[in-house]
Amino acid sequence: METLLGKNLAELQAVAAAVGLPRFAGKQLAEWLYVRRVTSFDEMTNISLKGRESLRAAYSIGRHDPIAQATSADGTVKYLFEVEIAGTKQHIETVYLPEDDRATLCVSTQAGCKMGCRFCMTGTLGFHGQLSAGEILNQVFSIQCSAVSNQLPDLTNLVLMGEGEPMDNIDNVLRSLEILTSSYGCGWSPKRITVSTVGVLDGLRRFLNESECHLAISLHNPFGSERAAIMPSEKAWPIRDVMALLREYDWSHQRRVSFEYICWGTQNTTIKHAKELLRILNGLECRVNLIRFHAGVDKEFAASDERQMVWLRDYLSEHGVTTTIRKSRGEDILAACGMLVNSLSV
Repeated sequence: METLLGKNLAELQAVAAAVGLPRFAGKQLAEWLYVRRVTSFDEMTNISLKGRESLRAAYSIGRHDPIAQATSADGTVKYLFEVEIAGTKQHIETVYLPEDDRATLCVSTQAGCKMGCRFCMTGTLGFHGQLSAGEILNQVFSIQCSAVSNQLPDLTNLVLMGEGEPMDNIDNVLRSLEILTSSYGCGWSPKRITVSTVGVLDGLRRFLNESECHLAISLHNPFGSERAAIMPSEKAWPIRDVMALLREYDWSHQRRVSFEYICWGTQNTTIKHAKELLRILNGLECRVNLIRFHAGVDKEFAASDERQMVWLRDYLSEHGVTTTIRKSRGEDILAACGMLVNSLSV
């Protein structure tokens, strides 16, 4: 059955008309879905009983709670959701990250991933399908509205950095971002949302033209040949082309671009790499986030030690590129960067 969650205002107005409701009922539906975040048609009390019955006969709300969860020693919580793609049940994971005055939710946009980055455990799942806009939004709403939210602070930030490549599912990602940031929807500031990508150029250009949310580029190596050895996407979308596209846009105001950089031993943290990073980032208003590698069961890559990461951070910062070391969270429950493999059991 078709779901209402994930439909924009124009589509909800069309739904209202299709079931015999006045056009303004579309705005009422948007408020019930995205502001009050109801889970049943019975809660839509300003819509006639006949209208609610007509809606119930043709649509479902599209809301469902996670089917499993695990809590890390550091307070990170990982959730398992069941989704249906082309008639087949699949699973995805979502991660809640509380820290000081922030509460961030890391959201998945695909079931599995087709990018095949050699260092990422999620890539071992393979690709199992696109999440709809409703399934992307359901992760946010179900965490905020379910019984578990009574113990969780309100979300302050969203990052689309879970399973999948957001720019490879650009239609549904843009739809979910529209609903999250629009006045008829959740009314979130785009500054509270960051979308990650390896650099899928067609989707990235659409994102830059159609959204004001922040952007994070998965970089990990500034040399194209070395990057291609660990990220097959480099062959299709070279980092030089990604950088050229980014330079067409103004990053000096509210929208921000950052570069994610996982550190492996001395494979990508030498003075050679640092100087090349400065070269390709020269003149671009941005920041670099250094990330400790989480090995999981794969020992092919070795994490850089803290001293090497501190050196790289300080070198880049001293040469004009704001650089931070991201705190690792949730590694003990396979919830850290690159570790989402649907490991939770039901």
